Amino acid sequence: MTATHVGSATPATPATTTSEPRSLTVLVYSDDAATRTQVRLAVGRRPAKDLPRVEWVECATQPAVVAAVDAGGIDVLVLDGEASPAGGLGLCRQLKNEIYRCPPVLVLTGRVQDNWLAAWSLADNALPHPLDPAAVAGAVAELARARLDV
Repeated sequence: MTATHVGSATPATPATTTSEPRSLTVLVYSDDAATRTQVRLAVGRRPAKDLPRVEWVECATQPAVVAAVDAGGIDVLVLDGEASPAGGLGLCRQLKNEIYRCPPVLVLTGRVQDNWLAAWSLADNALPHPLDPAAVAGAVAELARARLDV
């Protein structure tokens, strides 16, 4: 498992080898490093056996997320709705409205009652805090399968 830390606009470059298919590039956004780590540990090296290994892109700021997604190569986004100053819900709506063929987005909400905000944000899936590792891995796998046509 590799991680790329994005402070400025550094696009992810998926590793390719002749023995293994392309990697699954997942961007995780949160201003809280502990939340980013929790997501990475929940998903692990692979969210499911039928999916390729994960290459991580970590972002702590909204401009870094926009630059990385705009550069291309991201397969799934995990955005923290509780991030500050730019929350993942508003950021999700911005990306869905501005990026052609925006990758699928999993938003992390503060509580189950915030699912209406996830719907407003145009997110493809939502999970509340505290994060259930199996649910996070399952949601990322579901979104990745849809994106990669697995």
